[in-house]
Amino acid sequence: MALFILASITPMLVAFQSVPLAYARMRVEKLAVDRADGAAVAFNVEIAATDRERAVGLMFRTKLADTEGMLFPYGDEQIITMWMRNTYIPLDMVFIRADGVIHRIEAQTTPLSEAIISSGAPVSAVLEIAGGAAKRLGIKPGDRVRHPAFAAVPAH
Repeated sequence: MALFILASITPMLVAFQSVPLAYARMRVEKLAVDRADGAAVAFNVEIAATDRERAVGLMFRTKLADTEGMLFPYGDEQIITMWMRNTYIPLDMVFIRADGVIHRIEAQTTPLSEAIISSGAPVSAVLEIAGGAAKRLGIKPGDRVRHPAFAAVPAH
């Protein structure tokens, strides 16, 4: 019986190791953007928390729904730079301060470009979403992102 189970699992393990990066997924968490008009936009985001995960990011993906994305949390605020190497789809890069407020959005980035895209000011995270999704969903600088990566905002 044990030999049969091992024989059944081995091909699955080999197949898993050869999964293309386009199909590799990181841990998924909920995130919301509270717009200035009071509406909230919910996302399911993959978390790129390690250097290896950040290096791969959304490379080789061929689609991304408007309510999906990837969050790159960096902790302390710093100037963050990104690029689109090996990224086949346009993205909106949402640069977020430690308090969860969106600093700026680089919309419709150019696929496969190696041009450096900078946060322009110290931020603690970048949210990558489908190109044009920020405009379609009404997300703008000044809106607030809710996720455990950002400091809790005191109630008014």
